[in-house]
Amino acid sequence: MAGEPLLGKAALVTGGARRIGREIALQLAAAGAEVTITYRNSRAEAEETIKDIKDLGRLAIAVECDVLIENSVRDAVVAAVNFHGHLDVLVNNAAVFQSVPLDQLTLEQWDTVFATNARGPFLLARQAIPHLRKSQGRIVNIGSLGGMRAWADHAHYCSSKAALHMLTQAMAKAFAPEVAVNCVAPGWIDLGEEDAQAAAQHFASKAPMKRNGAAADVAEAVVFFATATTFITGQILAVDGGLGL
Repeated sequence: MAGEPLLGKAALVTGGARRIGREIALQLAAAGAEVTITYRNSRAEAEETIKDIKDLGRLAIAVECDVLIENSVRDAVVAAVNFHGHLDVLVNNAAVFQSVPLDQLTLEQWDTVFATNARGPFLLARQAIPHLRKSQGRIVNIGSLGGMRAWADHAHYCSSKAALHMLTQAMAKAFAPEVAVNCVAPGWIDLGEEDAQAAAQHFASKAPMKRNGAAADVAEAVVFFATATTFITGQILAVDGGLGL
C-alpha cells in the first residue's frame, strides 16, 4: 500500500506472534501503525515479531493474554492503551482450528473452540470499545470461509466462525456511528506446513484463481478495513480466491 495511512494510529492484534497474526501485525506497521500483539504460548515468536516491527521504525510491545480469561483480556487492552496512549484498531485474530468428526466431538472441544473463536472477540471488543469510540476506530474480526460453508469434520469450528460473522454485524450496529466493524473470512491459507501440502494442492485446484491464499492476502484485507471509509461496516469479506463460489 502506498504511503502510511495508519501513521499515528495504534493497533492491537490478538494472536499476533506468528502465522497470519504476525503478517497482519507487520502489514499494519508497514502502513504506519504502532502495534501491540498478544500471545499465549509463543513468547519467543512474539519477541521476534516485535523486533521486526521495530525494524520498520514503529513502536511495539507484546503482551501475554489468554482470550478465554476476562481479566487477562482486560489487562491486555489496558497495557496497549497505556503504551500507546490511545487505541485505533482492534484485530481479533486469535483462534483455534480443529478437525474432529461430528459424532466424535466432545463437549470440551466444542466449548473451547467457541470460547476462543466467538467469546474471545466479544470480550476484547467490549473492553476496547470505550477507547475505540474516542478515536473513531475500527474492529476487524478474522472469520473463515468455514463460517459460510459447512465442513463436515469441522462442525464446532464452522459454527464458531459463523457466530463471529453474526457478532461482527451486531457489533457494526451497536458500535455505530463511531466505530466501523468488519470481518475478513479467509479460505485455504497455505502457511507451508508439510503435513498440509496434499490438502493445499487439492484446494488450489478447486479455486478459480488456481492458487491458495497467503498470510499476506489476509493481512492486506485487514489493512483495507483498517483504513477504508467508516461507511463500510458490517461486511464479511471472503479472501479465498473464489473457493467458496
